[in-house]
Amino acid sequence: MKVALVQSSIVWENPKSNRNFYEKKIHALTEQVDLIVLPEMFTTGFTMNPSAVAETMQGETMQWLQSLAKAKKCAITGSLIIKEGKNFFNRLVFIFPNGELQFYDKRHLFTLAGEDKVYTSGKEKLIVDYLGWKICPLVCYDLRFPVFARNTENYDLLLYVANWPKPRINAWDILIKARSVENMCYTIGVNRVGLDSNNLEYIGHSQVVDYLGNSILEPQESEAVFIVELNKDKMLETRKKLGFLNDLDSFEIKNL
Repeated sequence: MKVALVQSSIVWENPKSNRNFYEKKIHALTEQVDLIVLPEMFTTGFTMNPSAVAETMQGETMQWLQSLAKAKKCAITGSLIIKEGKNFFNRLVFIFPNGELQFYDKRHLFTLAGEDKVYTSGKEKLIVDYLGWKICPLVCYDLRFPVFARNTENYDLLLYVANWPKPRINAWDILIKARSVENMCYTIGVNRVGLDSNNLEYIGHSQVVDYLGNSILEPQESEAVFIVELNKDKMLETRKKLGFLNDLDSFEIKNL
């Protein structure tokens, strides 16, 4: 599977400007890819003011994503702010090439920034079946919680979209490798760059790590699109040979 990681700056609370930026980047791709990954809250930045920028699942950004996926004949994923009833969600959407979609609501809300005060936590883990791959998409702060990410579903690819700031970027690098090794899977992390309106600096470090903790794409700091190709057969051969996932602990996760 060929994947494009879009590492970008984000215009604060300006969905139209951000959509225009991503559209240019995506249409500029010179090779066919299977999946395009955008950062967390890619239309707004990590804002705690959802009422100003929230959209619906029938809104402009969702329609734009579906049109873009059909035009590029590939899947697109990333998170944005969605309102349902009185609740706001930091929602990762996975758009298939035919425009159909699945979604995951961020479970672990970032209490340090007060995300839990304005957004509603998700309850369900999502496993996406796409092109013969089982993909587990998660969002930013979820990276710190290995139990929820534990590979009890035999997924092949763990995927994190984020707004992870520079002061804690060392933790980002360490935890992505840890999740890859403990779950015997590929892990993709896509983070943003630039400054936000809270004067937080982001230096990206979008990266791809394999099932043994080896870097396929080293942490990157520039605003760019990075393309990688993943080999599922090699991963499955290594899993079979080592058998580590056969020794998983059994456990139950209770809803928050």
